[in-house]
Amino acid sequence: MLEVRNLSVGFETRAGYIHAVEGVSFSLKKGQTLGIVGESGSGKSVSSLAIMRLIPTPPGRITAGEIWFDSPSLGQVDLVRLPEKQMRHLRGNEIAMIFQEPMTSLNPVFTCGEQVVEAIRLHQKVSSREAKTRAIALFEEVKLPNPTRIFDAYPHQLSGGQKQRVMIAMAISCEPALLIADEPTTALDVTVQKTILDLLMELQARHGMSLIFISHDLGVIGEICDEVMVMYKGKVVEQGSVLDIFNHPKDAYTKGLIACRPPLDRRLHRLPTLTDFLKAPDKLTVEEALQAETLTEKVYQERQQKLAQQTPLLRVENLQVYFPVTKGVLGRVVDYVKAVDEVSFHVYPGETVGLVGESGSGKTTTGRAILRLIEPTSGRVYFMGQEVTSLPTEALRKLRRHMQIIFQDPYSSLNPRLTVGTAITEPLLYHRIATTPAQAKEKAIALLEKVGLEPDHFYRYPHEFSGGQRQRIAIARALAVEPTFIVCDESVSALDVSVQAQVLNLLLDLQEQYGLSYIFISHDLSVVKFMSDRLLVMNAGKVVESGYSEDIYRAPQHPYTQKLIEAIPKGRLQDIEAALKRRERYRRAPLLGS
Repeated sequence: MLEVRNLSVGFETRAGYIHAVEGVSFSLKKGQTLGIVGESGSGKSVSSLAIMRLIPTPPGRITAGEIWFDSPSLGQVDLVRLPEKQMRHLRGNEIAMIFQEPMTSLNPVFTCGEQVVEAIRLHQKVSSREAKTRAIALFEEVKLPNPTRIFDAYPHQLSGGQKQRVMIAMAISCEPALLIADEPTTALDVTVQKTILDLLMELQARHGMSLIFISHDLGVIGEICDEVMVMYKGKVVEQGSVLDIFNHPKDAYTKGLIACRPPLDRRLHRLPTLTDFLKAPDKLTVEEALQAETLTEKVYQERQQKLAQQTPLLRVENLQVYFPVTKGVLGRVVDYVKAVDEVSFHVYPGETVGLVGESGSGKTTTGRAILRLIEPTSGRVYFMGQEVTSLPTEALRKLRRHMQIIFQDPYSSLNPRLTVGTAITEPLLYHRIATTPAQAKEKAIALLEKVGLEPDHFYRYPHEFSGGQRQRIAIARALAVEPTFIVCDESVSALDVSVQAQVLNLLLDLQEQYGLSYIFISHDLSVVKFMSDRLLVMNAGKVVESGYSEDIYRAPQHPYTQKLIEAIPKGRLQDIEAALKRRERYRRAPLLGS
């Protein structure tokens, strides 16, 4: 029903002409799911935008190729050469797309219901009342709670998972023959991600749609796709069935993507990276790369014993953070949201303690309250023998040199008006670690090189870097004041799995070199398990389970922890085979689901 032949797309830029997609060919059958996987910049999204004819012109244009689509209303058509009027008829009607970030895809000044009604009435001759009835029915179909309330709600009033469901409802509103999902679960918790993937499979079977699913994570691709196409630098490097790709990857790039995802069934010293495979001979297998980095049980236990013999660097006792709920013009307090409720733990020197849980569980609030970026309601925090919660402002400012934080989004935490050099030298001069601007510059350049960047990056601005590079800059800035303790708040959640592996390895190398202690916060238990010596599982502001990371994964005691582990895309052959059987059940009995 879709055949792409030798597609090429390019962009005119100040630096010259860029070949974003070169000679890409693939086909898709009715009811089939094709996964397109690769890093940012590999050409995945540009390929999908070309199918929708949404390439911004200028500066971009389709320079070569054909895109044949079996349209239910127009028959076989080449989308590249189809007149714009007919393309508008197909777009959103017979070919629909779910974009990566629902908040930027939904209009903030219209209710969710109004936006779905508009999509329905644009392509179908129905009254406003019929369109509203259809929209509410769609909200029920995508399993939104209280569809009538959601219909009248604005996008900012919904959670990330709920906004993505509204986008899915809008996309399937005209029952398209082809649905393109571009990274629809990247920013979501693993549990929400699992429900979205199951929902897409169920809707695909019920409506008989073909699906193109785009992701940088092969683990997610294994959960939902029948066929896989791997892209690298605008070209297709490997294609095949999902089982073949995972069982017998041929290209070094594909092997790297599979290996750089933190495994759950073993403890690694460091993660294999794409560079390990691209520089190594093709005969290097995923298993060999993982085996080379696997820690023995003896080494792991010796580390735990050594850490536990020390005096804790950080102690948190009965920490509480309550946010007041106000009502009326006078702002009368009627209740409190218990964001953090009686949380206690400690961190040894050189140790990593992981905080894991879904959005809203209290992880980030705990991390910020420890640093007093949020004032605790009650409880005590002791760091290096000092009680942080009662320190006056000036003393706290001096102590913060030893306590740093790496935020989730490095772009919003770096001042866009300051060069990278200024952002790093500023704290050096403030804390008198460097006494002159020349000395501060020398130290800043050394830090940039330490985190894998170039000396000339000192003069550039944040917008000139990729997401992974910006995160390295944020790490360099945190290291500038020579801290002993760093809170890593979802510091790799927005990165490609390949870049994520590089940043995680960097954090481990820095910990080994400087003896750093970390609190590592994430919703992804596989990443937290790889990084952490001990784990705290948080839910609704409370710690529901704690212990050594290996023990918690092998035998989780709390149902919430079990749910988190169950939701992780593991990428193992037995899980992929189980997912294939599950999709087959959906196709045989789409109305029943499972």
